[in-house]
Amino acid sequence: MAAITVRNLDDEVQRRLKVRAAAHNQSMEAEARAILSAAVFGGDFARAWVAATAEFRGDDLKFPDRSTGRKLDLS
Repeated sequence: MAAITVRNLDDEVQRRLKVRAAAHNQSMEAEARAILSAAVFGGDFARAWVAATAEFRGDDLKFPDRSTGRKLDLS
């Protein structure tokens, strides 16, 4: 197993990680591992990303109706 060190972690991030870890009855280290694993393997991170970027995707754009293509004789 590898070990990493995260430097310059914002105090608010650390506080929220501590709260989240306590809510899941685990250490901050275990919580950080769970968050990283979910991010790497697509867990909740992917779902959260889709929700967070919804306003930028243009899902609400109306596309004009398209006519059918012309027949092309290639003989």
